[in-house]
Amino acid sequence: MSKISRAAKAVKTLDMNNVIRTIVRSGQAVPGPPLGPVLGQKGIPISVFCKDFNEKTKEMKEGIPLPIEIHVKPDRTFDLQIGKPTVSYFLKQAAGIEKGAAKTGHETAGLVSVRAVYEIAQVKIQDECFQKRNTSLESVVKTIIGSARSIGIKIVHELSAEECEAFLIQREEKLKADKAAAEAEAALKK
Repeated sequence: MSKISRAAKAVKTLDMNNVIRTIVRSGQAVPGPPLGPVLGQKGIPISVFCKDFNEKTKEMKEGIPLPIEIHVKPDRTFDLQIGKPTVSYFLKQAAGIEKGAAKTGHETAGLVSVRAVYEIAQVKIQDECFQKRNTSLESVVKTIIGSARSIGIKIVHELSAEECEAFLIQREEKLKADKAAAEAEAALKK
């Protein structure tokens, strides 16, 4: 192996080891776990990172999950790239739910219209990961539909506000009944 190919291989290895990808909630970067130890291993000043991240996300609603990419430089400085919120966040917001289905495939956690999926795709297609691959809007929509299925959200063609509200009320009643049944079962076991 020549010196040039060894140097190129070393740079590729170094480059891959010095990129940290994770999801952090907007305005909530703190020096503690799980973020602190990972940054500390790479030699990044944790408090500087937290201030930088929280400053860049202060205009956003607090608590939105954001995918980030941290490129660590040899001098222990870093470049921070913040992506658009996650697809699951957008889907849960569109469905008006806080959590996905406990048993995906067996229960429906929420309903989302095709129009909402299209609007989410319009936002997510601007993400760097989709732009690098030159992904079509159709592929992004299919990805979002797959994500919706995995968290128990059903895609419908048309969805009125009344239908959505009726579904959410029905789901809330079902969750309460399931919780009561589980508590009764736990009491019998004691």
